[in-house]
Amino acid sequence: MTEIRGVLTAMATPFDEEGRVDEAAARKLAAYLIENGSHGVVIAGSTGECPTLTDAEEISLLKAVIAEIGGEAKIICGTGTNDTRHSIELTKAAAAAGAEAALVVTPYYNKPNPAGIQAHFEAVAGAVPELPIIVYNIPSRVVVNVPPAGLARLAQIDNVVAVKQANNDELQKIEGMQLLSGNDDVYLRTLELGGAGGILVASHLVGPQMREMWDAAEAGDLDRAREIDAGLRDFYDCLGVTTNPIPVKAALAMAGLIPSDRLRLPLVPADDAQRAAVKAALDGVGVATL
Repeated sequence: MTEIRGVLTAMATPFDEEGRVDEAAARKLAAYLIENGSHGVVIAGSTGECPTLTDAEEISLLKAVIAEIGGEAKIICGTGTNDTRHSIELTKAAAAAGAEAALVVTPYYNKPNPAGIQAHFEAVAGAVPELPIIVYNIPSRVVVNVPPAGLARLAQIDNVVAVKQANNDELQKIEGMQLLSGNDDVYLRTLELGGAGGILVASHLVGPQMREMWDAAEAGDLDRAREIDAGLRDFYDCLGVTTNPIPVKAALAMAGLIPSDRLRLPLVPADDAQRAAVKAALDGVGVATL
């Protein structure tokens, strides 16, 4: 089964003036990301505003991105929900549309116990045994955490191949699955641990630098990776000035990479103070703005 490795950008979803998914802008953004360091993209993750995309919108967006960069890069689709039946349906649809892997988040709101989490992933993975599944562990958004022992149990499922670990306190390698950083600020630490890479946000704007970090780590030059990371810390921090993806969409619009920073409610665009912080951070890493 294909490995999930490298710089994988959790792609933002552009919206047009009527609030519809702007597939033309998404195609351009995907092409830009691959030209600027990303090994692949994740469609309809947290940064892609998956909670406010319909299934039809998500699959249509996936097909549009495949039409643009398919064959050149890894294309992963977020298909996790808090309803196992829905997750199965969406994962099947993504596989049929051409996704090369699915990112499946731990069910949110329901607050399942460890047995329920295990059963959820067994059901989703078992429904699409040919598709690699990435477990998305992000307790800050979903309330429940999957500890290392729980991840090790999930790794026993044949097509569960990786974890996007967004719990910085439990970042460690898990036998039987690839480790991907879920937060930009632990991307370096993931590489130092021998992890496979990361599902990243800052790579929208500083993709070449984050790719160089990965290349350096692969070559055994962790000192170079640390040097690059040191120059990006303020930028990582800025993208957390308020809820993701508000800052990165502001940054993308400022850099002319998407037509606007529109979001879907209940998310709202960055305010003046947040935009000023984003602008300063872009200036700090040498990204030209409009």
